[in-house]
This record gives sequence, structure tokens and C-alpha cells, in this order.
Amino acid sequence: MESAPLYRQLAQHYLHAIETGVLKPGDRVPSVRTLMELHGVSLSTALQACRQMESDGLLEARPRSGYFVRHRRHKPLAPIEEPVATLPDPAQYVGIHERISAITARGHQQPVAVNFAGACGAPALYPAQGLRNAAARALRLHPQLFGSAADSGGHPAFRAVLARNALLSRITVAPEDILVTHGCTEALNLALRAVAQPGDVIAVESPTYYGLLQILESLGMRALEIPSSPQTGISLEALELAAQTYDNIRAVVVVPNLQNPLGSIMPDANKAQLVAWCDARAIALIEDDCFSALAEGDAPLAALKAWDRSGGVIHCASLHKILAPGMRLGWIAAGKWQARVEMLKYSQSRPNELLAQMAAAEFMGSGAFERHLRRLREQLRSQRAQVAQAIAAEFPAGTRASNPNGGLHLWVELPGSVPSEAVFDQAMAAGIRVVPGVMFSNSNRFDHFLRLNCGTPFTLEIERALRTLAAVVARLADKP
Repeated sequence: MESAPLYRQLAQHYLHAIETGVLKPGDRVPSVRTLMELHGVSLSTALQACRQMESDGLLEARPRSGYFVRHRRHKPLAPIEEPVATLPDPAQYVGIHERISAITARGHQQPVAVNFAGACGAPALYPAQGLRNAAARALRLHPQLFGSAADSGGHPAFRAVLARNALLSRITVAPEDILVTHGCTEALNLALRAVAQPGDVIAVESPTYYGLLQILESLGMRALEIPSSPQTGISLEALELAAQTYDNIRAVVVVPNLQNPLGSIMPDANKAQLVAWCDARAIALIEDDCFSALAEGDAPLAALKAWDRSGGVIHCASLHKILAPGMRLGWIAAGKWQARVEMLKYSQSRPNELLAQMAAAEFMGSGAFERHLRRLREQLRSQRAQVAQAIAAEFPAGTRASNPNGGLHLWVELPGSVPSEAVFDQAMAAGIRVVPGVMFSNSNRFDHFLRLNCGTPFTLEIERALRTLAAVVARLADKP
């Protein structure tokens, strides 16, 4: 435990007290101020420890009373196990697009009452009114906006606020070195096209976001799946083995902060090592950084590009998860490939329209943005904890789940060999949409996993849907 963060060490101390009966269900745990005095820790550490224990289902918060040991019907969910460092052969993802498209099409054949398959939060979690007001002011100040050509590269005010905001992730980049894109998907497309050709091998995390697999197939590139830990992200040891086995890896694509679907966060030491490893081998490192602002804690997470000294890291990000799903605003800082990326962007889609950029620039440049992020993080933390508690209470024995320190999703391992696609089909018949694990890899290693979105406020309807989903899993688990 000495290597674990201090707040986790503190949480483990009180977990032991609960497991040994020193603290019993209903007992009040020491107040945050008392924890600070007893253990000599900061306010932030004490709060994080309490919130971690609440997220784990150990404590419940009572208004104006503090934290109390929860009466639990079931033990907390067991964590996802660490991966075995095996290395599959690189192969074109022939059929992955068709498989994903087929599942997606079935998911939209009929309306559902509850959607756990989303990639962002519920609309009410985002500052729609503030953004509407900012857009209205932009139109009043620039009445000829829709009749004017868009700025090449992006609106100057938006690029400037992105550059200032990047400082929080320890990135120093000039506004003119930021290129605005149509979401992170276009940014990833541009990055891959800039550094690789059809037939090239691209190392990716396993499991990985299925959209990346679709991009690679559409570009004719071959994906090499690298085992990834639910705690620390991509395995650097397996990546080294891959480089010794294959001499044509052109890029590594990773989500270092709140990886999709695992929710892992790479330790800073791993980030620095990965950047240095890629730099030494002249391999492009493409960073998808869409989720880091949703991480818990007072200190923002560092991006991989914070360790970039040669321009070899391509940083891709968007506002889709954190501010405005409907705007499709993304950006890319491509380092030494910036000129090529700008050429590809111009030839592929031309500049983005300006109104959304102007509205986002005003909102992000005000204190309202940080207030929004604090509320969003807290709401998501509560929703993840409630979904995890419902899974622990209702799903069959042997179910495991990730315990991410932020973000929108839980990665759930089903007991036995329950096939996720069968769960998907039966859940759809019951009016519930999920994402089957089979979509996150070209292998069948994740066929018994589900990714569940926790972006919707927890209601009785959500609780009932999870109970129904648990019954589906139980039926399939009982099949011979």
C-alpha cells in the first residue's frame, strides 16, 4: 500500500476497521477535520478518502451529519483483474466495422426506455443556457457572422482559450499551433493520416474504443492490441515486446487519462516512460485526451504532451464529454506534424463554422466553466457509485467491475462465460441498451464484458433497468 496514493492508503485503513468490526454498520466515521488531525493529511486527501469509500459502497453521506458506515447487503464488487501480457498478431480489422455497424443498427431498430450505451452525460448535466446566451451575444456583436468565411485553423479567441486551458494539463502550446477539428474523431483521423500509410501497424490499447478500430479499418491500417491494465493503462512491457517482434509500428494511440472503456489513469512515471520510449524509436505517440477534465481530485491530470520535447506527441481532444455534446468541437496540437495536419484538414473538411467556437470561447474563458466542471465531476461520482452499488446488489456472484477515479463509464465483467452480445440482444428486447464488450477488440477476449454509461442521474427507472439487466445476465449464466 505504500506506493498507493495517500487517500487510498487512508481509505484502506478504514476498510480494515470495517472488515474487522471495529466500525459497524450505522457507525459514524471521524469527520473530515478529525481525519486531518488524526492522520496529518490535507483537506483534499481526507475528502478524497471519504469519497472513495462512498464510491466503494462502504460509507454513505448524510446531510449536515457526516459519513456513516453503510448497511450493505453484498460485498463491494471485485475489481477487474490485471491482463495477461500476451501479444496477438497484427491483422487488418476485416469485419470489425461490419460487426460494430450490425450491433449499432440493432441498437437503433427500436426505441429504448433506458440507454446505458451513451458516450456522454445527460443533457441536464451540461450548461446549455450559458452556451445559448454566449451564442446569442456572439451573433449580436457579429451580425454578419453567417455571411463571413471561417477563420483558417479556428477562431482566434477559441484557440487562445484552449491554449490557456492546456496549461492546467502542463502543456505549453501557442494558440496558432492548435487546429480546431470536428470533434476528436476527426483529430484522430488527421493524426493517423499524417504519420502512417495503409498497411502500417498501429499499436492500440486492448480493450480500446471501438471507434478507433473503425477509423483504422477505414484507413487500411493494421491494429496491434497491447494488453492494458484497469489501473495503469497500456502495458509498457508488452509494448516493448511488440517492438521487438514487429519492426513496422508507426504509431501508438492511447487514452492515458480515464481510458475508454477501462477508466484507467496512467501514473505520471508511466507517461514519461511512454513518451521517452516512443521518442527513442521515432514512433509517433497519439494521445486521445477527451476525458481528463472529468477526473476526481483538485489537481488536473497531466497530459502525455507535458513530457514531449521533440514534437513527437500528437495531442487530440474535444468538448464532447465535458462541455457540449452537441457542438462537436475538437482540436489537435500535432507537434512536428502540424503543417501536414493543417494541409490534411484543409483538403478533407475545411475550417469549422465559427458560432460554436465563439460561444465556447466566451464560456470557457469565464469562471462558469470551472464551476460547471466541479458540478459535473461531483454528479458523475455520485451516479457511478449508485450504479456500482446496484450492480453489487443485483448481479450474479462473480460479477466484477472497474472502479474509475472519474469519468462516465463502468467496465463490467460478467460471471462465467456469459456472452455480451446475447446480453445486448435480450436487454434490447426489454427496452435497455448497453454496449457489449465484443465491440472493444477484434478478439473474443472481452466477449463477457459490458460498458455501462453512468451519465444519467440515478432514478427508480435506472434502478429497475439494472435489476432487469441483472436478471438477463443471471438467465444466461444458468444456461448449460
